[in-house]
Amino acid sequence: MTTKGLEYFFGPKSVAVVGASKNPKKIGHVILKNFVHGFGGKVYPINPGAEDILGLTCHKSVVEVPGRLDLVIIAVPAPVVASVMKDCARKKVKAVVIVTGGFSEVGREDLEKEIKAIAKKAGIRVIGPNCIGVFDSYSGVDSLFLPSYRLGRPPKGGISLISQSGALGGAMLDWANLHGFGFSKFVSYGNAVDVDETDLLSFLGRDKKTGLITMYIEGIERDGQTFMKAAKRVTDKKPVIAIKGGTTEAGGKAVISHTASLAGSPKIYEGIFKQCGIIQASDLEEALDYSRVLLNLPLPKGNRVLTITNGGGLGILSTDALEKFGFEQAVMEDKTLDALKKEMPDYAVIGNPIDLTGDADTERYAKAMDAALADPNVDIIMVNILFQVPTLTSDIVEAVSERFMRKEKPIVVVCLGGGYTQTHKKALERYGVPTFDYPERAASALRCLVERAEDVFCKDSLKTCSIRRPEAKTARRG
Repeated sequence: MTTKGLEYFFGPKSVAVVGASKNPKKIGHVILKNFVHGFGGKVYPINPGAEDILGLTCHKSVVEVPGRLDLVIIAVPAPVVASVMKDCARKKVKAVVIVTGGFSEVGREDLEKEIKAIAKKAGIRVIGPNCIGVFDSYSGVDSLFLPSYRLGRPPKGGISLISQSGALGGAMLDWANLHGFGFSKFVSYGNAVDVDETDLLSFLGRDKKTGLITMYIEGIERDGQTFMKAAKRVTDKKPVIAIKGGTTEAGGKAVISHTASLAGSPKIYEGIFKQCGIIQASDLEEALDYSRVLLNLPLPKGNRVLTITNGGGLGILSTDALEKFGFEQAVMEDKTLDALKKEMPDYAVIGNPIDLTGDADTERYAKAMDAALADPNVDIIMVNILFQVPTLTSDIVEAVSERFMRKEKPIVVVCLGGGYTQTHKKALERYGVPTFDYPERAASALRCLVERAEDVFCKDSLKTCSIRRPEAKTARRG
């Protein structure tokens, strides 16, 4: 395991694209265009058959590029890659991303061994082959060969994603962009001829722009013990979420043909993740749910949840979901309840849930949230909002987000509905408020938050742990 030289993948001063093309349908054209429009450093297209592409002068090889060359993106057929790698060695290139497929995943171990030997001898760090490479929202590095109108790039944020599958990771980026969730970095590492998940995990663990790491893993490429040591160091500092691919016999066989990895026993990986403090998610949607609450919410001191709602049925479903995931129903102090009753109409239900009823307005929500934030018996607040009621105006977004940004207690929002609801949902998410379409998803994500709190607050077994961890009554979703 080493992180030496990995910084050149994310913050290079100069980049060359080998296989750059004038044809907009070619991979090399898309990658070059990404750098032309988003990267602040020097960009060099490499194509011996063209004089210029996208206004940039072409070079026949990387050797002809003037001055220092930090990063090279290779997008040429597999049989040609070794020749390009030799040129990179002569040029003393620092890092290479090989997006080309056609190596060990299709039985061409010989080609893979050749490029590995060249890289090792020259001290070149390599991501790939058989990957889509690197995206960094801060530096503008973008080797993803899927155009932005098909795969949206998310805004700047604190989530970094490591994925053995480029297509799956790209879909997760696209989904995150749709919902406005911010990302720092994304790496698809494919066959991992050099840089693997352990290297990337260690590097991102020290990256100041990464607040949380999500991983899609099909198999740990090399030394499992080294991975575990690295993971334990990283999870001491920041949360790590893992999605494991190949958890069935059929899925395991598919893994071998995808990236030539060995999937391994799901139980073994589950045990490894637990020992390392890694949080396991069952799917991409769940991983992003976990990421949002872990990145944006303060850690709770317990698992007592208060639900505030303007619809009795939604409040009941929330209570069911919280019970399913093992949470306690918060019981507010008598003085809090008495004070709230004086502020609310007689027909409002002041308990848990607090049902503000169908004519609730922003002022009622504000008073209920303030009471919950002040009450010592409440650890977490779930706010249900049915935006369809005519008495509720758009200033509810400011009321919730203002209290959310105090970071006094975790606050999540559940709101289900069509276009009008989704508009307000996105407005809340722009403030970082984790919002969910259904109570069960919110409860699952909150359970993850409580488990992280337990890990942080209760590492020393000689001390009494103050966090109350929920014990789910049923298995997690998925």
